[in-house]
Amino acid sequence: MYQLEEKIWFWILVVIPVIIVIFLVLQFWKYRIQKRFANKVSLNKLSPNQSLFKSILKVIVLCLAFACIAIALVNPKIGTKLETVKREGVDIVFAVDVSKSMLAEDIAPNRLEKSKQLVTQIINNLASDRVGIIAYAGKAFPQLPITTDYASAKMFLQNMNTDMLSSQGTAISEAIELAKTYFDNEEQTNRVLIIISDGEDHGQAATSVAEEAEAEGIRIFTIGVGNIKGGPIPIKRNGIVLNYKKDNKGETVITRLNEDTLKDIAKEADGSYINGENTIEVVDHIRDVLSKMDKTEFEAKEFADFKDQFQWFLGLGIFFLFLDIFFLERKTGWLKRLNLFNENF
Repeated sequence: MYQLEEKIWFWILVVIPVIIVIFLVLQFWKYRIQKRFANKVSLNKLSPNQSLFKSILKVIVLCLAFACIAIALVNPKIGTKLETVKREGVDIVFAVDVSKSMLAEDIAPNRLEKSKQLVTQIINNLASDRVGIIAYAGKAFPQLPITTDYASAKMFLQNMNTDMLSSQGTAISEAIELAKTYFDNEEQTNRVLIIISDGEDHGQAATSVAEEAEAEGIRIFTIGVGNIKGGPIPIKRNGIVLNYKKDNKGETVITRLNEDTLKDIAKEADGSYINGENTIEVVDHIRDVLSKMDKTEFEAKEFADFKDQFQWFLGLGIFFLFLDIFFLERKTGWLKRLNLFNENF
């Protein structure tokens, strides 16, 4: 396990392409000036030890020095001690709809990105609860098992997209069935399933499966993303809209938020429905619900000790800087004898 303490220092890496551009411009300028002064044969006689290879090597070493210094300032830390700690919280599983209808832009930036924002903000407001993630469209797929690692949860969340599942549709019932396997029956923790969806193309089994989940102690909260008026599903390439999804008759498909389905599911499982348009309202509602639930004690393994690793990169950076200073741009004897570039002497 590792941590990056000061990520802002990665901006120093911008210096590297600047150095490369300056080097290329200077080489082009020198070439043009030298060409006006003398031909290549004369230049080789005037400066036989001038080496393009050494010049390139100096630039590479200088770039490596800046890269190492940037990483040193970021200060990467590596976890060295894994401990088992006791925590109190609730087990929360997020089921995120990744069907094609989630690409509709009737809510900015689109339904799927809005869903990711909602889940991220909910996770940011958690304290010691455990979280898991499920992706579903025509079928449900486990993304992340129950964990206390919020950073990993957010990373998996950001990688979710509408191409990850080939079967299309919105199989909410399968997502609920899969969520049941996430919870540990031995620990008897309080269980929450949060479904984020537009509620379209649902199966009739969703409400009955929700009722079964409630019998197993799972409370289901549903968050609707989209607009009741709906919108078309864009087909994009490189961020540019090429067309909109059409049905068998060639008509543009309009996808609409189906709140009734989501309300029915939440009602059957002792939960509630929330419209996802206002992120703050959604986060506040979920936080209030969780604060009123009894917390169950459970064990979790965590890295308790992280050691700084900046000194290794700082040392390498200083080494490369000294190396660059002592590198000369003229040919060395052994390199000249190798004749790597088939130069005529």
